[in-house]
Amino acid sequence: MGLEMDQRNMVAWRAAKEVAPGMAVNLGIGIPELVADFIPHEWQVMFHSVNGILGVGPTPLKGEEDQHISNAGGAPVTVVPGASYFDSTIAYGMIRRRKLDAAFIGALQVNRRGDLANWIVPGSRVHGIGGGAELAYYAKKVIVLMSHVNQAGEPKIRRECTLPLTAKGCVDLIITERAVIEVTQRGLLLTEVMYPYTLENVITNTGAPLMISENLQMVE
Repeated sequence: MGLEMDQRNMVAWRAAKEVAPGMAVNLGIGIPELVADFIPHEWQVMFHSVNGILGVGPTPLKGEEDQHISNAGGAPVTVVPGASYFDSTIAYGMIRRRKLDAAFIGALQVNRRGDLANWIVPGSRVHGIGGGAELAYYAKKVIVLMSHVNQAGEPKIRRECTLPLTAKGCVDLIITERAVIEVTQRGLLLTEVMYPYTLENVITNTGAPLMISENLQMVE
């Protein structure tokens, strides 16, 4: 099901905790775009966009958008001091040379091994797989930001993906409006439960086995 704006912001706020000063980070379309709003300017984080920007800043205020500056999804963005512009070959070259410390991406499904499905629902029309596969394979850390269940109320974290895969074994961390889950060699490790959800609710709405961290946090 779709998330309310406050839930989307909460996921982005939690995701921002995975960013450290000086990192180079790619922000995917959707919830990942909001992460830049929660990063202090003095951290000098350089956000990367595959349409050719390094140094994406916070979302512009309404009425202050620049029609010439947008992210890969076409949404208006700002840029920070020191930002640079380039063509898509350079943008993808940065990815393939493993210059990105992290990639925040959306997902349709993630399975217990960290396989990612995020590019197509069979029967729908899309322009192509885009840069998702390369980000999934080459970013030093891949963090999925998504709703915990789909519009039909079915778990998006599953024992096995039923949708076409984008990449295998690439996901390191999953952040939803209900939980934070690490992908480990032993399986999925639940480390945080988000208020107002409960541990029981997270387990019931997750379609794969969960190990429970000894240091499980209940985040308000």
